[in-house]
Amino acid sequence: MWNRDRVWNRYVKNIIAADKPTAIFLAAYIRRVDINKEYVSSVEIFDLQQYTVISKAAKVRGVLRDKLNKPFIFVSCKN
Repeated sequence: MWNRDRVWNRYVKNIIAADKPTAIFLAAYIRRVDINKEYVSSVEIFDLQQYTVISKAAKVRGVLRDKLNKPFIFVSCKN
């Protein structure tokens, strides 16, 4: 019933892909995005301690860097 090429497989670091080359590409892409913080422009921060929403990229980077010091910080996608 299932063709082997069309089944989703789970690889290390929670990567779900149809085949091994795609999983390797996704792992490299996710690593690059995480290192360069390219996702910062698409997220916003909800700070429940100060009742603020932070959406500017520079401030989001700063809050994510110091996230361990603030207990009520939530990251949300702008979409």
